[in-house]
Amino acid sequence: MAAKKGGGKEQRRAELGEAVQRALLSRGLEGLRLRDVAEEAGVTPAAVLYYGDLDALVHETYQRAIERYSRQREEIADRFADARDKLRACIDHGVATGPDDALTRLLFEYWPRCLRDARAAALDSALTERQIAVYSGILVLGRAQGHFTLQDPPRLLAATFVAAEDGYQMEVLAGRRTRAEVIAALHAYARAVTGHDLAAGA
Repeated sequence: MAAKKGGGKEQRRAELGEAVQRALLSRGLEGLRLRDVAEEAGVTPAAVLYYGDLDALVHETYQRAIERYSRQREEIADRFADARDKLRACIDHGVATGPDDALTRLLFEYWPRCLRDARAAALDSALTERQIAVYSGILVLGRAQGHFTLQDPPRLLAATFVAAEDGYQMEVLAGRRTRAEVIAALHAYARAVTGHDLAAGA
C-alpha cells in the first residue's frame, strides 16, 4: 500500500479500501480479520489500524460500493430520452453478470449486518430508495410519453421492481439462475405493469 510519489493520505486510504474489498470478496464478512486486510494491502495490521478499526473500514467500503452502484445506474438511465430505453437499460444494469460480479457480491456480503447494525441499515435503506427513485421516475416519464399504461402507483411498482431484483440477485450470485433468465423475468413483470413489451424493442 505504499503511496506513489505525489500521493497522500487519501490515496493510501483509497488503496486500503480496495484491499478491504478484495478481502471481503475472498473471505466473506463473517470470516474477515484485520490480518486479511493487511495481507491484501501489503502492510502490517498496525498500519491498517491507522485508518480505523475493521468495522469502520468495512462500513466505509460498503458506503463507497453503494455510491458507485447507485451512480452508475442513474447515469445509465440518464443516457436515454425515451422511457422504454431507460427502463430496459435500468433492468439490464440492475442484474448481476454472474456469481463473480464483484460489486453486487460486495453489497450482498454486507447485507446481513443490516439486521443488527443501525448504520448499515441506514445505508441499505438509502440504496433502496435511490433505486426506487430511478424506477419511479422512468415509469412516470413513460406514462407521460404515452408508452406505459400503469396498473398501480409508480412508486409501488418501482419498489416491486427493486424487491424482485434483490431476490433474483441471490439466485444469480449462487449460480441457480442465469442473468438472461432474470432479465426475462423482469421484462415479464414490466410488460404486466406497463403494457409495453421491452423485449420487442421501442
